[in-house]
Amino acid sequence: MHATQPATSLPWQPKSPHSAARLGDHGPAYFRRVPTPSSRHRGGGARMPSETLWEIAKAEVEKRGSSGGEGDGVEIGEKSVFFIGSKNGGKTTIILRCLDRDEPPKPTLALEYTYGRRTKGHNIPKDIAHFWELGGGTSLLDLISIPITSDTLRTFSIVLVLDLSKPNDLWPTMENLLQAMKSHVDKMIMKLGKTNSKAASEMRQRIWSNMQKDHPDRELVDPFLIPLVIIGSKYDIFQDFDSEKRKVICKTLRFVAHYYGASLMFTSKSEALLLKIRGVINQLAFGIDRSKSICVDQNKPLFITAGLDSLSQIGSPPVPDNDIGKLHAHSPMELWKKVYERVFPPKSINTLKDTKDPARDPQYAEREVDEMRMQKDQELEQYKRSSCKSWKQLELDS
Repeated sequence: MHATQPATSLPWQPKSPHSAARLGDHGPAYFRRVPTPSSRHRGGGARMPSETLWEIAKAEVEKRGSSGGEGDGVEIGEKSVFFIGSKNGGKTTIILRCLDRDEPPKPTLALEYTYGRRTKGHNIPKDIAHFWELGGGTSLLDLISIPITSDTLRTFSIVLVLDLSKPNDLWPTMENLLQAMKSHVDKMIMKLGKTNSKAASEMRQRIWSNMQKDHPDRELVDPFLIPLVIIGSKYDIFQDFDSEKRKVICKTLRFVAHYYGASLMFTSKSEALLLKIRGVINQLAFGIDRSKSICVDQNKPLFITAGLDSLSQIGSPPVPDNDIGKLHAHSPMELWKKVYERVFPPKSINTLKDTKDPARDPQYAEREVDEMRMQKDQELEQYKRSSCKSWKQLELDS
């Protein structure tokens, strides 16, 4: 898989950088591949040279609408992967590694886009993978609705990257992102069902395919309606944690992943681990056969493919039996949350709250720009004070 950039400006490309999430070296945002028209009509006759491009496109759309094939009109060979997760958790690094780009990762600004292509064979159209990345941790959740719509939903997968080196931030980050994503996906499924009930029904059925029909937990889990992968990053730091703390984190993430029908794996800067992660992302992006590997040893990097874990193997929450009864919870998920937060209490709201204004976010600091901004802010405050004095003087004179 490799990243490419269009060599020419075509009508479907953005006409200005302002229409893109970020152009840079990553190609156009909101990129949509225009299919090459077939050489034949829906009825099988040869195309006449007198046909206009509009007539050819119209015939192709009509052909797709009446085909009734698998996917109900979704173009084969084009998928999207949406990376969300902890701020500075390593999302960009994983994407660059999957695209074979040897370049230092840059801080993600809001919502960014890039893509990769894979050659399947001579004279065979290349598969295209769209990669979206949400920056800012949990501060920019409104941007989720930009790439995932009822029209694009069927091609999407989600990759949630969690920073294992910051266990106190892990649960709130995971909870906020998954709840926001699940709520939006459910809305898009309902919207899709109103216009294409068959496609919505197929999505609901397909998500259960990862779990065997006789799996004992089928009635106890609530899988995401689109594929979900949870990646714990910075394992090289995590492996030096106390054994009991590692146990709590591993068991908790296993439960959350199993409950949502997700795959779970840990990674670091290790080349071997990055290669395993790349294989998982390739499966999401290009439909390559998924790995059936499994590692549940808390002393090693976890690697559990969706559907291969079970509640019996995970066990009960890591808390003394005499304390379980003291924890009042309305659901298993809430119980695991309470147990986890007893060991890793979340930071205060003020500390955990992300910066809403990117201009004041330290990761985007630029000395010259910030100094000028500070100067203008001071001038504005001075103007406000002088204006206030002028109004007071006018009132006294009157």
